[in-house]
Amino acid sequence: MKNFTSIKEMSKEEILETLNIAKKLEIQNKEERIKIMQGSIMTSIFFEPSTRTRLSFTSSAYKLGCNVLGFDNPDASSIKKGESFRDTIYMVSSYSDVIVVRHFIEGVAKFASEITKTPIINAGDGANEHPSQTLLDLYTIKDELRSIENKKIAFVGDLKYGRTVHSLSRALSLFNLELYFVAPDNIQIPEYILKELDANNIKYHLLNNYESILKEVDCLYMTRIQRERFDDLDEYEKIKNIFIISKKEIENKCKDNMIIMHPLPRVDEINIDLDNTKYAKYFKQAYNGVPVRMAMLTLATDSIKSKFNNIKLDSISNEKVVCTNSKCITNFEPTQNRVIKKEYGDFCYYCNKEIK
Repeated sequence: MKNFTSIKEMSKEEILETLNIAKKLEIQNKEERIKIMQGSIMTSIFFEPSTRTRLSFTSSAYKLGCNVLGFDNPDASSIKKGESFRDTIYMVSSYSDVIVVRHFIEGVAKFASEITKTPIINAGDGANEHPSQTLLDLYTIKDELRSIENKKIAFVGDLKYGRTVHSLSRALSLFNLELYFVAPDNIQIPEYILKELDANNIKYHLLNNYESILKEVDCLYMTRIQRERFDDLDEYEKIKNIFIISKKEIENKCKDNMIIMHPLPRVDEINIDLDNTKYAKYFKQAYNGVPVRMAMLTLATDSIKSKFNNIKLDSISNEKVVCTNSKCITNFEPTQNRVIKKEYGDFCYYCNKEIK
């Protein structure tokens, strides 16, 4: 079995293996593909709203012949009665061959993988990580630009709370490329992500606007300003419309083969007049979630055998809670309070935040 809880636990080779399997599954004969996970059960438990992630995992499971259980409204489950997340995982594990979990608390997927032998797939945990989105993003870049190597990629929008950006930045640090982070200072990419990029010798730039780099970048990765992540709504109101792109901002001002990506949903940061241009790849990106999540399900359950194991992250356990992130699972459930020690700082094993 294989867990997909953090992109940090995947090597470059493992990532490329997953993308290659996704491509094979995408073009495989339907009658053959539907036999791969026949009789297996995927349970998806979503404690946070989702459209694309939940539906694409469900679609992926059905295309593989897998049965589907789960909920997308915790109020309709025993959570409403006060059941702990720990007990929910214990219970769900007894019914499932693989569990897909999305939660607003950071680090829940890593925690779940510690307390069950059933493989866990992280479908997004708060502002922390979203590895399935990362893999479909990489799949899209590779498919559209023919390679991930030697590209220039710009992230625009909410880079502080955007878990898709955090996971994808980590994954891209395994490749030879250049990154641009475009955001106001108060929602710029977190320092702990930059420390990881520095450790991997990745060249990056911090900017407040994207106009000056349009002729340079191969991919413009837009994100929405996430209202639900802000504790201070006045802060959100000040910057919610700061980046809006349309045809007039893009056409004849960018590289001819530049692509525009977005994890969706969008609000108004991409005008609909871009939807039918050659640059727009965000709906194709969403479609790519199906083959990629098929690959994740097959690898997690050993329905397709991987040549690689998850990277084991060395960590130190603590008796007391040491993570200072109030949204970390260590503040909600008894855990091992594990810490990863690096030359450039100490980091929570569960939520990835730096411990200062």
